Amino acid sequence: MTQIEMVHIPRPEWCTGRQLDEMKFCEYFLEAYPLIYSDGSFFNRKGRVPTEKVKGMIFDYLSMYVKSGIPKMVNTLLEVMKLHCANELPINEGAFQCSNGTYILSTEEFRKEADPARHRLPVRYNPAAPEPVLWLNFLSQLLEEEDILTLQEYMGYCLLPVTIAQKMMLIIGSGGEGKSRIGILLQQLLGQNMCNGNLNKVETNPFARADLQHRLVMVDDDLRMEALNSTNYIKSIITAEQPMDLERKGEQSYQGRLYCRFLAFGNGNLRSLHDRSHGFFRRQIILTTKPKDPNRVDDPYLSKYLAEELEGILQWCIQGLRRLWMNDMQFTLSQKARENLLYAMREGNNILDFLQSQGYIRMDATGQITSRRLYLVYKDWCEDNVLPPLSSSSFVSWIIQNGAAYGISYSNHVPGGNGREVRGFVGIRAAV
Repeated sequence: MTQIEMVHIPRPEWCTGRQLDEMKFCEYFLEAYPLIYSDGSFFNRKGRVPTEKVKGMIFDYLSMYVKSGIPKMVNTLLEVMKLHCANELPINEGAFQCSNGTYILSTEEFRKEADPARHRLPVRYNPAAPEPVLWLNFLSQLLEEEDILTLQEYMGYCLLPVTIAQKMMLIIGSGGEGKSRIGILLQQLLGQNMCNGNLNKVETNPFARADLQHRLVMVDDDLRMEALNSTNYIKSIITAEQPMDLERKGEQSYQGRLYCRFLAFGNGNLRSLHDRSHGFFRRQIILTTKPKDPNRVDDPYLSKYLAEELEGILQWCIQGLRRLWMNDMQFTLSQKARENLLYAMREGNNILDFLQSQGYIRMDATGQITSRRLYLVYKDWCEDNVLPPLSSSSFVSWIIQNGAAYGISYSNHVPGGNGREVRGFVGIRAAV
């Protein structure tokens, strides 16, 4: 029981003399504001309720009757509240909640309900909504037709709390095309289920990952040009299927489920200082914008007008989601998008171009070359092409891991001269 000093108004049942019945308070509070506490967060029928907002609600309810010692009391009641309304709120990976009910992907069924929800969009499900003409016209000026299909599927994918497709999306342009409007529109569509941030912080800040819990999407509106020092966390989140270790400032780390997707806008590709693996690039979908029409006049109120088409845009997203689902969660990719990915791989790893060069090396099933000699040939190629060479350890490590795709195998028995055998490669030799 908590000691309180009462305001002189009629006392509710949870006030007994100069004490507060914490359990009785919770019962009255939850009757007025139904909540569920699950996976470290509060939820109501509209979705997740931030802890600070719950504290504010407790304060408002309490301050009508109490005039001193309120901050400590609020914190105490918050902890009691967590225990009192703790309940499991399942993650429904095959459905999403709109403001007026739940859409079931597998059956295309829509159920009207008002149950507590992990993610409820602030948009009505309306299958009779008009076609979003303004939105489609905007996209036609921004992207190629085939790439619009990819974006449609990705935005539909972002409605579900899943990572099964294991992809992030980058939209790259030279600037001024209006690509950031997509992020603004997505915020209006998803509400608090989306957050803004940057990929560098996700990778380097130990507290940034916890901020992604219960989010459907994180948008990086200004992708930084400097390369990432590491990519482990980003790759893990994109493909997450099991709970991850999360940490909040001043709290014990805990295991939490993440299903947040990444959508980034920038003027260049996502680069890594050290990760040149296929796994880093295969997680990316890269779309490039059309050049901006020099005669185009930008409308400063475009986002406001697009918001008026949200119900129709939601139906457009559902069409993309269904197409993605029917295609076993494989995205429609244009030839241009495939080429964008190959270019990004070559930009981040010049070994790929070196292995396809002429006059420096030859692929030969009986050929052999020492690791040292191959690296020196690679350095000559880099110097001739005015490119910075990777370190010898990075170069040799990459060839060992990826050489099989080029018919190259690693060996400890390559002739090194004077009867010695050293480390090197079989299936390749110097051209001269």
